[in-house]
Amino acid sequence: MKIILKVVTLLLISVSLVSCNLTSAAGLTSQGQPTKKVEGDLVSTTANSTVNFDHSDWDRLLKKHVNSQGLVDYKGFKNDREALNKYLQKLSSTEPNNDWSVQELLAYYINLYNAYTVDLILNNYPTKSIQDIDGAFTKGFIPIGDRELSLGGIENGVLRKMNEPRIHFAINCASISCPPLLDEAYTASKINEQLDRVTKDFINSDKNEITANDPKLSKIFDFYTKDFKYSGKTDVIGYVNQYSKTEINPRATFSFKEYDWNLNEQK
Repeated sequence: MKIILKVVTLLLISVSLVSCNLTSAAGLTSQGQPTKKVEGDLVSTTANSTVNFDHSDWDRLLKKHVNSQGLVDYKGFKNDREALNKYLQKLSSTEPNNDWSVQELLAYYINLYNAYTVDLILNNYPTKSIQDIDGAFTKGFIPIGDRELSLGGIENGVLRKMNEPRIHFAINCASISCPPLLDEAYTASKINEQLDRVTKDFINSDKNEITANDPKLSKIFDFYTKDFKYSGKTDVIGYVNQYSKTEINPRATFSFKEYDWNLNEQK
């Protein structure tokens, strides 16, 4: 009987550990990463942080290999593998903490997500879609200190907890229907203006079909509906109308466009 109890106990512990790992991979926990919340209106500044992270290496790569439509020259990135690896190593060897400002944290984790997404594609290149890569969003492959984060962990466990829904238009999942990859690195000194720019550009692009009474919106607004608030309440139309050139009737019924997961590669 004692042996059976021990076996059962070990099995329960094993299941618990697996469950915890899956939860972390799916991004339900922050895995020890700092998640400061944006309070009030976000202001771009480098003056309120103990660390001002240098993203210039990533900035140079983006300017070289991303065009004005946000499409990526992955072959060019492969030729610059050494420079990309240097930046990835710099990211991974620097552990953010609560002494960093919310601006520095936003810029760091957005760039971390985007740079390691490019890394993931290069490691599996050629590929038609990130969805063809096993565990692309759930496997922990991004080393930060002694932890390995997943793309889903960065998005859901860190960035979404920072009370800044514009991050959804800044992180790029290497797909056509994703927000375009910005051709410059995010920095604390420009973070508010950059997030405003990509949000306006995305909402007013062909990723949405905005009309007054029959809008068709990106599936991003379906995936993360609860994140989009207006006047303190979940309100997708109210949120979109803050940035849209065409005002949607608040009582309009909206639908969602099909999501194109094909690779966002330059032709």
